Amino acid sequence: MKRFAILLVFLGAATLLGAAPRIIVSHALSLHGAPKYPEGFDHFDYVNPNAPKGGTLRQWVMGTYDNFNQFALRGLAAAGSDSLYDTLMTGSEDEISVYYGLIAEKVEYPDDFTWIIFHINPKATAQDGSQITSDDVVFSFNKFFNEGVPQFKEYYGGVANVEALDKLRVKFTLKKGDKAMIINLSQLNILPKKYWESRKFGEPSTDVPLGTGAYTVKDYKIGQYVVWQRSPTYWALRLPVNRGQLNFDFLRYDYYRDETVAFEAFKAGEFDLYQENIAKNWATLYTGKNFDNGAIIKEDIPHQIPQGMQAMVFNTQRPIFKDRKVRQALNSAMDFEWMNKNLFYNQYARLRSYFTNTPYEAKGLPGPEELKILTPLKGKIPDEVFTTEYNPPVTDGSGEIREQVRQALALLKDAGWEIKDQKLANVKTGDPFVFELLMDSPSMQRVAVPVQKNLARMGITMNIRQVDSSQFVNRLRNRDFDMIAEGYGAMPYPSTDLNDTWRSNYIDSTYNTAGVQDPSIDYLVDGCVANQDNEKALLAWGHALDRVLTWNYYVIPEWYLSTFRVAYWSKFSRPPVRPKYTFGLGSWWLDLDKQAKLPKK
Repeated sequence: MKRFAILLVFLGAATLLGAAPRIIVSHALSLHGAPKYPEGFDHFDYVNPNAPKGGTLRQWVMGTYDNFNQFALRGLAAAGSDSLYDTLMTGSEDEISVYYGLIAEKVEYPDDFTWIIFHINPKATAQDGSQITSDDVVFSFNKFFNEGVPQFKEYYGGVANVEALDKLRVKFTLKKGDKAMIINLSQLNILPKKYWESRKFGEPSTDVPLGTGAYTVKDYKIGQYVVWQRSPTYWALRLPVNRGQLNFDFLRYDYYRDETVAFEAFKAGEFDLYQENIAKNWATLYTGKNFDNGAIIKEDIPHQIPQGMQAMVFNTQRPIFKDRKVRQALNSAMDFEWMNKNLFYNQYARLRSYFTNTPYEAKGLPGPEELKILTPLKGKIPDEVFTTEYNPPVTDGSGEIREQVRQALALLKDAGWEIKDQKLANVKTGDPFVFELLMDSPSMQRVAVPVQKNLARMGITMNIRQVDSSQFVNRLRNRDFDMIAEGYGAMPYPSTDLNDTWRSNYIDSTYNTAGVQDPSIDYLVDGCVANQDNEKALLAWGHALDRVLTWNYYVIPEWYLSTFRVAYWSKFSRPPVRPKYTFGLGSWWLDLDKQAKLPKK
């Protein structure tokens, strides 16, 4: 009886103190649900595990480059620089936010997500053959945190401490339980301490760095080309996450300043693959001898991949675009229906969400769970959020937009603008409505000109400025633009990356293109971030955020395509199964039998 009483006291104390968290040891990390691939899996489903190795994959890049440090605070890193470093874990391409062992062979963490221990694979080595240890991981985290671009401090702000427990174990302790953060940590690029401890991490460099990944620079001419070679002693080539991938001995990127010149070079066999972004080109230019004889294959590959918000983005830090009514009015200048018919061969669909092709795209009116989130924001967010499903303006496709112009001018009048001498001018200052659209691709010119003409009907002058890629990136980083032809990347779900893109304290982030500083947006982003491991709640928060973003008119939405338009020289083979969420180029290989059948130059 006495022992039973003691047991009751013990159980009562445990209840009061809370049960100790359960410790999980796993080969994988998954934000939502269970990983698809079990411990001990052999390879991903979308690869050929016996794909032959060898040959060169030749690709092209628009613009130039000036260094090999992709993490520098300035400059342009060479294409392929991301292959220099491996991460602790790596994702599969047919799952969302699921990661498997690479440098780390397994993980250990509690179910309250307050810390995580990465167990480093004892076989893991840098490109010089030296072992990767916990010191390299601790060093890498501190290097990114202290010397990386400013958003790294915010991104990893939830980490309280990082320590090497022994040679092959690293523990990250968090300020509070955060499943998304432990997954973010699994994506830390690992730098060799021996190379980077004496170098400035934020500075561009033309020295070829010592890496931890599969490829390093074999040959290059700054600004013109770069050739990467897969190390013949790369330790992880036969790991399950890499089997059937990394099939090419060499990756070559040639730089071009003109898309037309690049396309002609492709047709002449100077490089291997061309992914087309221009509907007219796809419909009219892919003809000729090498297409007719099968030397070049032209292929539409269907997909339902989550889409980003390709758009013309307003810099809301500019006074001219502070007023939502102004941004709403300018949306009327995009006559998508006319453009799709006359410029795009009816190949596109209009974007209406930041989460297109995902469950998080807001449709209809807010449901009960969303209203619980949105109602406290009444009066601080657009009223339409509660009453109307967002859709971009629709025209009849004739090119005649008198009604849209009339509505736009009414909005502009409410915002303090009026027509004087056929030009729109500010009522208070008399200044004309003039702004600049910044772009780095000549192909955008034919898209921008119809918008420019429609704005002119409203008395607005939009100057179009095309610059090279280096100037474009520098002006983006310095927020030196009025409007920019640079949208938002695809998000399969409302992840913690929303911080970089929308939160007020990330105003200096190049991802916060629109320069948004809005407490309501911060609140919605925080709600998404706080519910990363609660799918039902995340769905409601994601819908709510999507509604508020779209109704704030931070962008003029453009369009998307539900296929990959790809042409390639017929010397490659690929697995019969394509990964669900990517194009899958990483699983292709050089087929020597097909190559032998190609016509000689």
